Amino acid sequence: MFTYIMIFFLAAVLALILTPLALRLAKHFNIMDYPGERRIHTVPIPRLGGTAIYFAFWLAVFLTIGVNAMVLGIFLGSTIIVLIGLVDDIRGIRPLPKLACQIIASIVPLFFGLSVQQITLPLLGSVELGIIGYVFAIFWIVGIVNTVNISDGLDGLAAGICFIASLILFWSADKIDQLMASHFMLALAGVALGFLFYNFHPAKIFMGDSGSMFLGYIIGAVSLWGLLKTATVLGLVFPLLVLGMPLIDLLFAIIRRKWNGRSIVRADKGHLHHRLLDAGLTQRQAVLVLYLISLCFGIAAILSVYGHLYIALLLVLTNILFILSIMFRKFQTWKSFGRKSFYVKNKEE
Repeated sequence: MFTYIMIFFLAAVLALILTPLALRLAKHFNIMDYPGERRIHTVPIPRLGGTAIYFAFWLAVFLTIGVNAMVLGIFLGSTIIVLIGLVDDIRGIRPLPKLACQIIASIVPLFFGLSVQQITLPLLGSVELGIIGYVFAIFWIVGIVNTVNISDGLDGLAAGICFIASLILFWSADKIDQLMASHFMLALAGVALGFLFYNFHPAKIFMGDSGSMFLGYIIGAVSLWGLLKTATVLGLVFPLLVLGMPLIDLLFAIIRRKWNGRSIVRADKGHLHHRLLDAGLTQRQAVLVLYLISLCFGIAAILSVYGHLYIALLLVLTNILFILSIMFRKFQTWKSFGRKSFYVKNKEE
């Protein structure tokens, strides 16, 4: 327990210390996120927060856990992902080369023992995956990297979602006695919390693609390393449930862009956070709504572990319906109705 507390607070303190340094470096080298067509902010914001997240996380891990083969593999892969993110933040990278680099970064831990060799399916029992397990691991990590990356659209959104997800994944890893995975998730939660002090609205610094892809990479790799050791469908579903909100947002983005005849990698302003802002919410209100949705998905994942499947399913369906109401702009109607009811009530009084 003491080690758990130590790694969490060490990671948070390191993030609190290193983020201002990253902020100064970003200003000095003019690594800024300038206002633009898809940007919500109106003034230039430093965009080097990913480096602070990266160094704070790995310093906390190395100082408390040490190094073994798997740790080294994830470290090397995450270093590649951060370097690619930095180049993208500073100069920009086209989607396909960026995806190729993500795949390379995801392959690196496979040489250090990260893979899913078999899985236990209902009725079928244990199924050997063979080489498919390696392919699955790559798709898994790349998918979660882009899931977190796409959620980084408002001040504090990606960091807050990853803070919630990391704590819940820590709980799950600890429950099945995956000590190393537990430490990793606590370190990530601590870093996300420390960074939020500077990134919550109004943000003083952005994490950039280097930060959001790093967070997604660690969650993707460690969930394979820890939770999938259970080799059950639940081990697969749990991380997906925890990241339910950004995953659904990503799925809708793909469908929306294909429906409109656009490339699926071409950015737009149709994400959940954009729809909430269009409905009249402030940045803080929109972020808090999305935090709540993420927390509900996490609670559903925990309930499923304890066998409360029907309650978990009800919570997930409620969440999905709420997300659909946002995506199809029905949230505006709910908000307007609430205002009208408040006005009528006050008038009657």
